[in-house]
Amino acid sequence: MSIPSNKRSVKPRRYDSKRRRAQAAQTRQDVLKASLDTFMERGYTGTTMNAVARAAAVAVETIYRAFGSKAALFTAVVEAAIAGGATRAEVPVEQRPAIRAMIEERDPRRVLELHAATQPGIHGRAGPLYRVLMEAAATDPELAGVRNQLETQRLTGMRRLAKLLKDRGDIRQEISVEEAGDILWTVNSGAVYDLLVVQRGWSAERYRDWIASTNARALLAERRRPTRRKDRLRPRNSRS
Repeated sequence: MSIPSNKRSVKPRRYDSKRRRAQAAQTRQDVLKASLDTFMERGYTGTTMNAVARAAAVAVETIYRAFGSKAALFTAVVEAAIAGGATRAEVPVEQRPAIRAMIEERDPRRVLELHAATQPGIHGRAGPLYRVLMEAAATDPELAGVRNQLETQRLTGMRRLAKLLKDRGDIRQEISVEEAGDILWTVNSGAVYDLLVVQRGWSAERYRDWIASTNARALLAERRRPTRRKDRLRPRNSRS
């Protein structure tokens, strides 16, 4: 006589990848938030991965697995500040609402106004981190590389905006995409923001309007004034 087995068949639980992704995303946000606070409080040199791990309530190995190094973590913190948060930083640039609005807008002056509207917030959030970066980059070659990487990314973004306007015929013929990108990169820089807003006390609105009008004057083709009907009918050799 055979004895029936008392083992129950156990179905393997399905791996909840969606839940795990959500947990990983939340952990990443917690680490970036803790990193931002720690970098701002202690500076780059004074910040350790252990200190960030304690602030974020995660294991230090978790941070290394997610970011790899302190320099890479700092870069991610700056990129999140530029984007307006860790969640927004995960969205491809072209899909972000502010960028989509610029791409879809047909009036070139309005494009530059929309772009200018993003700059006070970006510099307000990322400016303090850039100051930490500049101080550390003076003595840390790895941080100097991070600085160069971030500036290259910013220049690339400005040249994309310049190309968008150039392809539409909005930028003056004698100005190349590269030159237009350089102008945007300079006028919209954190250095100019610091000079006008931080040092000279300009309001965010005044700064926004100034860079929009400055970029328009520097780049855009002159609008042709419509010819009045009576001027069209007047003979060329007539005297008033």
